[in-house]
Amino acid sequence: MKIGIMIGADGVNNTLDDVVKIAQHAEKIGLDSVWMANIFSFDAITTLAIIGRETSQIALGTAVTPTYPRHPTAIAQQAMTTAAASGNRFTLGIGLSHQVVIENMLGFSYDKPARHMREYLSVLMPLIRGETAAFNGEEYRVNGVKLDVPGAAAVPVVVAALGPVMLRLAGELADGTNTWMVGPKTMESHIIRRLRDGASAAGRPDPRVVGGFPVILTNKPDAAREKIAQNLTIYGQLPSYRAMLDREGAAGPADIALAGDENLLRGEIARLASIGVTDFNAAIMDVEDGAYARTLEFLASIKVD
Repeated sequence: MKIGIMIGADGVNNTLDDVVKIAQHAEKIGLDSVWMANIFSFDAITTLAIIGRETSQIALGTAVTPTYPRHPTAIAQQAMTTAAASGNRFTLGIGLSHQVVIENMLGFSYDKPARHMREYLSVLMPLIRGETAAFNGEEYRVNGVKLDVPGAAAVPVVVAALGPVMLRLAGELADGTNTWMVGPKTMESHIIRRLRDGASAAGRPDPRVVGGFPVILTNKPDAAREKIAQNLTIYGQLPSYRAMLDREGAAGPADIALAGDENLLRGEIARLASIGVTDFNAAIMDVEDGAYARTLEFLASIKVD
């Protein structure tokens, strides 16, 4: 299992230079990957293109970029450019976002999100493989479009999928999933099982599973969880995440956080590897003095088969 960190999900307002330095340091200490959230700050794909020019080995990915505001041909072009800029170390993570954002804030219809994603992938996937897009659906009608980005290989695509239909789509049409607010029991019995079923039905190999988790190395886990609960309150209120927390039997985001000493964290991360998580994406919770640095150092020290 690859070990990486997430940038942008901890509420810290970093400058662009800060973000680049975080990625450079993660690479220096031997982490496998850096994933960037796309919220209401830096554009994640563009930022990772910059990071790609300032690093040489570490894998890069979005966790995740919303689809609705970006036409699939535009996001394909942007993703392939970032792949070329990074020596093909880039994975495109996409997702529906949430109704409160897409419909209430941006004014798009969120009426049929699964249909939207199926059509989106039907246009996107051929393009990022260097093929010609030819698709006519209800939302997208794209014909005769082909992208030629020198230096860009086919870009892996993972979909933020939580519900049964979306998981089947991710397995059938994309390269895997990128999760957030999913506990280990739900990851094993729901996410990975349904994702693999979708891939198997389509004759595709076992998909990639990128699991995002709040993480902190601490000797005061209860106090840390109290602060995590305060910082991540919104995630427990969004319907798609709330459904995953309910499935897990978790009262809120803090209950699925990995918080404890080295033995506990090592065991929990190994458990995720054993159930099929291929990429561990740590959102380090800096809720104690020195928590970020020591958690980062710990993550760099472990290797999980």
